[in-house]
Amino acid sequence: MKYYSTNNSDLRVSFQDAVFHSLPQDKGLYMPESIPQLDPYFIRNIQQYSFQEIAFTIAKSVIGTDIPENDLKRIVFEAINFDAPVKFLSPEAAVLELFHGPSFAFKDFGARFMSRIMGYFSKEGDQLLDVLVATSGDTGGAVALGFLGVEGTRVTILYPKGKVSKVQEDQLTKNGNNIRALEVNGSFDDCQALVKQAFNDPLLNKELRLTSANSINIARLLPQTFYYFWAYAQLRAQGMKEVVFAVPSGNFGNIGAGLLAYKMGLPVHHFVAGTNVNDTVPRFLETGEYDPRSSKQTISNAMDVGDPSNWVRILDMFGEDRESLKELLSSYAFDDEETKAGMQELYDEFKYVACPHTAIAYLAAKAYRKEKPGEYASVFLSTAHPCKFPEAIAEEVYQAVRFPKGAEDWAGKEKQVTELDVNYEDFRSYLLHLPRHCEARSNL
Repeated sequence: MKYYSTNNSDLRVSFQDAVFHSLPQDKGLYMPESIPQLDPYFIRNIQQYSFQEIAFTIAKSVIGTDIPENDLKRIVFEAINFDAPVKFLSPEAAVLELFHGPSFAFKDFGARFMSRIMGYFSKEGDQLLDVLVATSGDTGGAVALGFLGVEGTRVTILYPKGKVSKVQEDQLTKNGNNIRALEVNGSFDDCQALVKQAFNDPLLNKELRLTSANSINIARLLPQTFYYFWAYAQLRAQGMKEVVFAVPSGNFGNIGAGLLAYKMGLPVHHFVAGTNVNDTVPRFLETGEYDPRSSKQTISNAMDVGDPSNWVRILDMFGEDRESLKELLSSYAFDDEETKAGMQELYDEFKYVACPHTAIAYLAAKAYRKEKPGEYASVFLSTAHPCKFPEAIAEEVYQAVRFPKGAEDWAGKEKQVTELDVNYEDFRSYLLHLPRHCEARSNL
């Protein structure tokens, strides 16, 4: 399978090149040259397969012969070794829990798959691979744990100072080994801009072998399609065929993966993107004007994105046709007070403790059903475990949180972080002067 840039459809690279050179020089994003159509028999009988079998079938269709089947199966089965269960809260409303991986966030699917893909393609004696990632919350922790101890890699994570939760920051800054954390005096958009500038810096790319672990990397996006198919398999096993997915959306990689799954043949009735007050996409769908603004800080911090990178992929899949996209995608925005009310409602009505991002997906699902009632299952995605957000959840509700195994492993570890202003020259200098073997500085 070849991959092209969204800014140049004539450009064609291999899957391996798309993974390691995650951002094309023309500043587009990579997409498969043709979206494979899965066998209708497989879709009709999808409930007969395990999660890992489904994931392998999808991975094989989008990667093609770039990785032999036996090797690809090993990668998939090793990476996707935890569940993504659908749990019904009412006959019409269900939650797809995506936080059962090691960092307790949906980003584990992409990070674990990508790290193993990169490990597979890396050869002994290759230049050290520098993995850069900007995070607004959960991406960094998933990438850190996905790449921790992976030989031949060095990970640099940029996160906005004071805008991630305590648990999220622990997962970013207390790993050491080959993981570095940069606390940026700015927003997530500033972090993302620094990373993008690095990829387009000829000097830096001459000295370092750079790749990205953000959802701009195609190897992060593809495995996120897996759990949409798995959710549908679980619904089919219960006799349901019509589904609306409501997705908390910040950088729009998660819902972009869902739309890609739809293009591959997954029968989805509709998608709903829930955002916080960083509402660039809801405004675009309403007015037709794409007007990104500086991101605003909210309690749903992983969604504090003013200019979502993956939106170009979504537009590309729909031929830049907003009207065609609107037939399949709706979007609603909610402020912090509405988000808090959503978390409280989930607990009061269903005794379900949800993080703020999950609450936004729940509210978006409700808003869509109010506008478009029908006989379908509303499945809202829970993208992070509530234990990561003690500051955002009401105290009496947070007391009901059941901590997953390993949630407190970071408590006694030393924080290792470097502060950085929003200055590209300082960032470049930091990267150029990193030692090959990482022993990050302490900032206790």
